[in-house]
Amino acid sequence: MSDLSGPTPMDPTKTGPHTGSAPEPLPTPTDPQIQVFPVRFTGQAGEYFRLWLVNLALSVVTLGLYLPWARVRTRQYFYGHTWVDGHNFEYTADPWALLRGYLLVGAFFGAYSAATQLQFSGWEWVAGGVALLFFVAYPWMVRQSLRFLARSTVHRGLGFGFGGSLGGAYVAYGAANVAAALSFGLALPWAWFMQRRYQAAGLRYGAAPGHFRGGPGGLYLIGLTALGLALGGGALLGGLSFGLAGVLGLWDTGPSGADDAGDILAAPSVLTGLVVTYVGALALYGTVWQYVRAATLRYVLNHLELGGVVRARATFSTARLVWIEVSNAAAQLVSLGLLTPWAAVRRARYVAAHTQLLSLVDLGTFQAGQATRESALGEAATELLDIDLGF
Repeated sequence: MSDLSGPTPMDPTKTGPHTGSAPEPLPTPTDPQIQVFPVRFTGQAGEYFRLWLVNLALSVVTLGLYLPWARVRTRQYFYGHTWVDGHNFEYTADPWALLRGYLLVGAFFGAYSAATQLQFSGWEWVAGGVALLFFVAYPWMVRQSLRFLARSTVHRGLGFGFGGSLGGAYVAYGAANVAAALSFGLALPWAWFMQRRYQAAGLRYGAAPGHFRGGPGGLYLIGLTALGLALGGGALLGGLSFGLAGVLGLWDTGPSGADDAGDILAAPSVLTGLVVTYVGALALYGTVWQYVRAATLRYVLNHLELGGVVRARATFSTARLVWIEVSNAAAQLVSLGLLTPWAAVRRARYVAAHTQLLSLVDLGTFQAGQATRESALGEAATELLDIDLGF
């Protein structure tokens, strides 16, 4: 663990902030000083399906007004079935607070959609104003979402918190994203690192601060691997498409050698080839993106620390998690969404079964920190816009 020569190991809440120096190597789990707490997920697909179906029906009947309650009930189910050291997590968010945030954010983006679709007089100013507001407020919304989500999470009766600064949010989710765009993606792994570090460093469990021990090198390795998968998969897809074109006779232009281009494009064989290529490209993109998500999750968990005395350890296979995600997506597509509950439970069960907490102290020794009331506006914005914070 980290250097514990200052505060005693039994008082993790008084551990001071970390410097930029590398922490001491983690003792092996066989060390009698280390307590290992496996994470367990006890949810069942059939049980969650009933909850999911009710949430879906009520959301449709109420024209979306039930969405905050659906979100809270879903998180309460997954948190409530996730156990560490004999205690499950709790999600305590107020659906009414979320509803107010949903309505406010929905009004802004409803105005944007109406302006771009109807194009009434002065619509450019309305659409441009909303777009500019979103761009400027995006880091603030992320910070508010992280604060609300942490404040709504409880374990052993002790609440989490998030203390990341607003300036840090604008660096991690503003400047870093701009740098990634201006560098044509070369700085993208650095942006991932800045965002993961901001999330981990701002995390609190009671009064114990979080710390991210990773560096940008690990995220660059993930990015380069993803690039290699994309290039290799793209080359393979191109070869298969070319071969398929030959099998279907797309290169046969007839005796004259100059069939009409419109007739060629309208041919069933050409349409088949285009559809196969398009579906293959989507599958490749989805697979590469799921690799980035799975590898990043494993990397973050293996470099996350709380209070200088607790570390997470993830042993799941990145390839296996990618397969679960891709096959889940295929199952949801084929079932028209009916297998969504099964897919969610399947993923949660696999990740939990291969995640542990390694601690120098009993988890019950953590002490409460200062609680603050958080606005649900940022959480509502990230939910409605389907922004994946990626932690």
